[in-house]
Amino acid sequence: MRTPSTHGARPRSLWEDTLAATERCAEQPFEEPIAADITVIGAGLTGLWSAYYLADQLPDASIAVIDAAGVGFGASGRNGGWASALLPMGLKRLEREHGRDSAIELQTAMHDTLDEIERVLDHEQIDAGVERGGTFTAARSAPQFERLSHEVTTYQRFGFGNDYTLLDRHAAADMCAMTDLEGAMYTPHCLAVHPAKLTHGVARAVLRKGVRIYAPVRALSIRPGFIDTDLGTISTKYIVQATEGYTSQIANQHRNMVPLYSMMIATEPLPDDMWAAIGLNNRPTFDDTRHLIIYGQRTADGRFAFGGRGAPYHFGSAIRQNFDTNATMKERIHQALIELFPVTKEAAITHHWGGPLGIPRNWACTVNADWKSGLITAGGYVGDGVSATNLFGRIVADLISDRELDRGTHTQSELLRLPVVGPLSRRWEPEPIRWIGINAGRLAARIADKSEHQSGKDSRFWGGFVDGLLRR
Repeated sequence: MRTPSTHGARPRSLWEDTLAATERCAEQPFEEPIAADITVIGAGLTGLWSAYYLADQLPDASIAVIDAAGVGFGASGRNGGWASALLPMGLKRLEREHGRDSAIELQTAMHDTLDEIERVLDHEQIDAGVERGGTFTAARSAPQFERLSHEVTTYQRFGFGNDYTLLDRHAAADMCAMTDLEGAMYTPHCLAVHPAKLTHGVARAVLRKGVRIYAPVRALSIRPGFIDTDLGTISTKYIVQATEGYTSQIANQHRNMVPLYSMMIATEPLPDDMWAAIGLNNRPTFDDTRHLIIYGQRTADGRFAFGGRGAPYHFGSAIRQNFDTNATMKERIHQALIELFPVTKEAAITHHWGGPLGIPRNWACTVNADWKSGLITAGGYVGDGVSATNLFGRIVADLISDRELDRGTHTQSELLRLPVVGPLSRRWEPEPIRWIGINAGRLAARIADKSEHQSGKDSRFWGGFVDGLLRR
């Protein structure tokens, strides 16, 4: 969430600059206190998908969506454009905590979610620049290839061997002419999308279903039956909180979700001969297996949209407009792109932007319903939420409609049995502990990558330090 005064103050992303006026969703002003059966806080994809399916399942309910700045202002409209089958919790962790069958069911549900997104886009006639090119995950060193081989073996053990394929260096180079390739993993389970077109397209579909979207109006605090905002109080039976990286701006929630910044750049459109040398035909999204994450896609208009993690965490979970760019991170990301694809060295960088992701303390996304207060909380995707938001939106809708329609447990939706439905993460540590810990983890990831590059050996100490410090 943001205060209205920051709306439009940030540098514009590639996605915002290439979103036509006719594709934008028109929110309505919040001019007086309202009442609604269901109120969604956050006009990103989690909130919008929740409203979309709720409107279908409860057509007589009054549903409102509010946002401090507008549709797609946060990560939903400004991300790397991966609608993938990824979740922050891997299969082994899901098996350890919930059992093998639950892990398989959740991964299968994520695969099926891509089909559901494509179905809705076709049904609602939303052009989101989608291409199902899959994901190409490169290994550019022996340690990276070892990690990738282990990942593929894990997928095979859970029965997904046909969905995740290990490529040798020759097969990998045929798909993507990245430097220093040792091999790659390929999966067809990813859609390259234009995130702003996707988010605004879903918002327009939500409006057609009779849902009201209000902006700018900032939620200040939540209590049973009410949302206190900067423009008045909303009375409501159910509250769906979908605030992700902006959760810290809700009263008493500054330790529920940490806002970690991810940064992106975009190049000018590249000529066809350059793309012929690079590859990435059919627009697979791409990354590698370094510790400090990088990610990218070949856009529908022939650019590189490329990003990376590693920007500093700001004390007190602070969120400010000047954090949305970072000259040091811009240079690091640009150099990483050139390192992967030297042919891009002379390509102009036309955009640089960033924004906060929502990181729960246990690094696991969840949907939690507190029926005593009527609050349903959904999110915590750790940057892998473009498609997971659709699954979570359907779960939110099933939770509320099951309760409203008084369905018995024998008719309960299969989605409600998935292991993401459950308790919220424990809270983050107080300051200055979390500032020290998070930024130490960020530094350790950089050291691990540098050590592996120089030695050619797995940096078990520093890589283990990152996992032990942040992910447990």
